[in-house]
Amino acid sequence: MATSSIELRHLRYFVAIAQTLHFGRAAEQLGITQPVLSDQIRRLETLLGVQLLYRTKRVVQLTEPGRIFLPEVLRLLHQTETAIATVQRAAQGKLGQLKIGYTGPALYTVLPEILRQFRDRYPEVELSLHEYCTPDQETALLSGELQLGFLHPPIDSPLQQREIRCEPMVVALPENHPLVNKPSLSIKDLAQESFILFPEPVGPNLYRQIMNLCTEAGFSPKIVQEVTPQPTMIGLVAAGIGIAFVSESLKNISRPGVLYRSLQEATPLLKLAIVWKSASTQASDTLPASNSTLTASSSILLDNFLKLVDEWMQSRC
Repeated sequence: MATSSIELRHLRYFVAIAQTLHFGRAAEQLGITQPVLSDQIRRLETLLGVQLLYRTKRVVQLTEPGRIFLPEVLRLLHQTETAIATVQRAAQGKLGQLKIGYTGPALYTVLPEILRQFRDRYPEVELSLHEYCTPDQETALLSGELQLGFLHPPIDSPLQQREIRCEPMVVALPENHPLVNKPSLSIKDLAQESFILFPEPVGPNLYRQIMNLCTEAGFSPKIVQEVTPQPTMIGLVAAGIGIAFVSESLKNISRPGVLYRSLQEATPLLKLAIVWKSASTQASDTLPASNSTLTASSSILLDNFLKLVDEWMQSRC
């Protein structure tokens, strides 16, 4: 049987006749002439090698094979329409997966609201979230493991970035520390303190800012612990292990036993940026031909996300 020659239009013609049992009405419904419809149905029966309809000048009826064939055809046409709608949604960036990296400070500040708005607008897009420090995000973005990231600049890679937030660092103190009696602190007040810091590779730029601030005040900080993430640092502060520089937004997380004070000097700033690989950078990478469609689809998803971030930023101005 030459079933490979059967086209979807043949099946739609058969359904129209099977549902109306009238060639004239079916032809009108399909927008074709009755002779054309009759010829196409005969061709379908020839290709199948099966008589689907019993017809005389007065009567059109389904044969038993035609009756069995009808629900299968309806199911096939429905699946085809579903597949077409699915691929169109994917082409519009309404379907697919977006792999996003983030740091702890992003999670405490802007990320939840942005993700909620994106999910409200694109409920069928799967968001795959990964918590990485800035250097690890940079590597993952360059390798294609992530499509975009929320991280802390500066970075040296040829990635696109857009700063979306900047906040000062504050000093976290145990609640019974003598310095909590001051409304604000000088960096010199911390010269004899034990410091809890994050490891330098996690945030090299911010780490250097803190070290330089101490050096300019005439001392080298006594570092007793290097840990991540920031909530762990706060837990150690509450335990009386030392003091810590943390992002101001961490004050929104209630933690018994810890108080926060700002610095009188110019404070190290924690910047947050959204970072992604540009289309031109992706195009310059060596990709298998089979990945070209995936790259285009991912680019649309990324563009939709960046557009939403732009709108979110404008709404906050």
